[in-house]
Amino acid sequence: METRHIEAFLAIADELHFGRAAARLHLTQPSLSQQLKRLERHLGVELVSRTSRVVQLTPAGEAFRADARRILGEVHSATNTVRDIAAGRMGKINIGFNGRAGQLIMPRSLAQLHAHYPNITTKLSSGRSGPQLTALTRGELDVGLLYGGASNGGAVLSRCLLQMRIGALVGQGHRWADRSSISIRELAETPCVLFNREVSPAMYDAIMTAGERAGAFPKVAEYMNDSVATEITVAARRYVGFASFISMDEPRPMGLKVVPLVDPEPVVELQVAWRVDSPNEVVQVFLDSLDSTRNFLQSTIRGKVYGEPLAS
Repeated sequence: METRHIEAFLAIADELHFGRAAARLHLTQPSLSQQLKRLERHLGVELVSRTSRVVQLTPAGEAFRADARRILGEVHSATNTVRDIAAGRMGKINIGFNGRAGQLIMPRSLAQLHAHYPNITTKLSSGRSGPQLTALTRGELDVGLLYGGASNGGAVLSRCLLQMRIGALVGQGHRWADRSSISIRELAETPCVLFNREVSPAMYDAIMTAGERAGAFPKVAEYMNDSVATEITVAARRYVGFASFISMDEPRPMGLKVVPLVDPEPVVELQVAWRVDSPNEVVQVFLDSLDSTRNFLQSTIRGKVYGEPLAS
């Protein structure tokens, strides 16, 4: 049974006139009659009764009419679905993101994605950069928004979205809370909370590289991989943590403040990463929405950041 045969039958059923039905389908009357006959031979019943003056459906034709519409509707729906999936207009995508991406990138990008492609389903998971890269490699994530690029032999691709500065995270009562900047060398004089390298390699390396260039490394009192736990510890014990930022005026929980680190200033790239062999066509659609968000942010944050404008 071919869909064109069903379409021919439904046109005849609607028009009850072979000439009008043929014109509606842009066919000749003999071609339309042949398609009806093939459908009737396939079903083994007569669907249409025709005399020189009257065209009408047989009882079998009347019974088949509703099913024919349903079958044709399901075929068209399935065709549109597979085409949408192939073009990335429909499907599912698993997205990982770190805290800064969740604040700066995700809301606008997802709003744009769902506005243009409402049939795309997104599954979101928050995590630090190292675990995201691991999840990408395992195929548990389709896309990750994280610090630094991919370095696993080409299995994962990445590109920069924004360049972020790294500052000292301090509580309201800390002696550095009212400072406009803090030298990297001063970190050797006060207890700091740092994270293990594997949870955010790019940010860890940026801090340590700045310390190496300054000739002094942070005085690490505790290693803490959970960012919320770090914020609580910094607020409660007047330790110094580390946080990325664009603007010094960005709101922080518990009255915390980020003070720029200088001499030298550590920076880290907020990147988007995805598997090079990903079969998910939705990935490219999401990457396009990220590019639009990146362009918007680059145009709005200039002149509002500490120091020189961010690099494009």
